[in-house]
Amino acid sequence: MSIYVNRTLNLKKIKAIGFDMDYTLVRYNTVEFEKLSFETTLKKLVKLKNYPNKILELIFNFDHVIQGLVIDKKRGNLLKISRFGKVKQARHGTKLLDYKIQEDIYRNRVIDLGIDNFVSLDTSFSISHGALFSNLVDLKEQGLDLPDFTTLAEDIKEMLDVAHADDSLKGEVRKDVARFIIQDPEIVQLLERYKHYGKKLLVITNSDYSYSKLLMDYAINPFLKEHKNWSEVFDMVITLARKPSFFTVKTSFLSIDPSTGLMSNTSGKLGNGIYQGGWAGRLQDDLGLEGDEILYLGDHIYGDVVSIKKTFNWRTALVLDPLSLEIQGVKKSKEIQEDIDKCMEEKEKIEHKINDLEIKKYEQGDSSAKDEMNKLYAQIDKINTEITELLEQFRKHYNPFWGEMMRAGQEESRFADQMEKYACIYMAKVSDLLEYSPRTYFRPFKRTLPHEV
Repeated sequence: MSIYVNRTLNLKKIKAIGFDMDYTLVRYNTVEFEKLSFETTLKKLVKLKNYPNKILELIFNFDHVIQGLVIDKKRGNLLKISRFGKVKQARHGTKLLDYKIQEDIYRNRVIDLGIDNFVSLDTSFSISHGALFSNLVDLKEQGLDLPDFTTLAEDIKEMLDVAHADDSLKGEVRKDVARFIIQDPEIVQLLERYKHYGKKLLVITNSDYSYSKLLMDYAINPFLKEHKNWSEVFDMVITLARKPSFFTVKTSFLSIDPSTGLMSNTSGKLGNGIYQGGWAGRLQDDLGLEGDEILYLGDHIYGDVVSIKKTFNWRTALVLDPLSLEIQGVKKSKEIQEDIDKCMEEKEKIEHKINDLEIKKYEQGDSSAKDEMNKLYAQIDKINTEITELLEQFRKHYNPFWGEMMRAGQEESRFADQMEKYACIYMAKVSDLLEYSPRTYFRPFKRTLPHEV
């Protein structure tokens, strides 16, 4: 896989590289983990929120949700939104909303994610969240006694948080690490290469120390060639960072004793070691670096990318696991897209002819072109039928419920827009960087504006 470039990035000038852990430095089997999250949260809804046992019969379908969707808590809908904030596709539960109903609800409305009514699903961890909501909405509409949609959404979020916090999920990972975690020797090779080139390496994760140690012992230690332990590879490891607050709130660092896991207060300048909490401003100062000398890689568009750009001047890289499937879809559907484009070009030519004839009719009083216009409309109907058939073939190469992740109709999706604005580079997995020298100068392609076509 390649590295995709939004903004110029010279790795030669980068002196420190930070990594999120979950879904970035350590890769997950997303389907297995989100299935576990789905099933565990259902059990908690029954046990702690007194939901009916009937919900335990739900079966997890990974395809029900893609990254970048938005929950409309008030109406029980999942939305795909364009870069301009307009709803391009909506489902009530898992059922596709009729276009006219969608237009009646969201017509000309810009979706403001700052409003509490909307919740964005921007990470791989959010797949189960969206799937739970959509499936429970279905059950409610089928007559099951469940709370209103807003309460439903809030209960799901609360129980998911509980599952992440009370060891329900991490405990299962500990029992069977191989089921949930993907070992990638190339990531370890990349880390040792960067170390050889003199880069300072950091981990900044929201996971606690014991869980971080478990995952990195499994994912990194077996493949080290120049070091004995991952703790020798990283200059600093910061656990329970509480991103995005790590970039906005001044909190003290606690030092962690790796042999016992016990914590103590820190004083003076931060040195090599393992920490908990803290604040990015102090980290940057103690590293003695300018913001643009630090590159941070993460999978969370807001917590790992947007928040950095809005507070510090670190360079950013988004690691997007579903990108590999999206690219496969682009390649497989390329010829179909070309056929669609040709149809659209032909359609536009015919529409121009119709427009010219209408001008003659209304401005020059020429009514002799009626038959010709009817023929042209018939040609458009034929092309529309062909486009519809091609679109059906095109959609088969993407998510069967939502289609492309990066597109909302002809426009970029909201998720793609966020990625373009805030991520300097993006990739499917960290090890994609192995194809590039630590001194690579990444340059974006010149973007074509509408008037330049």
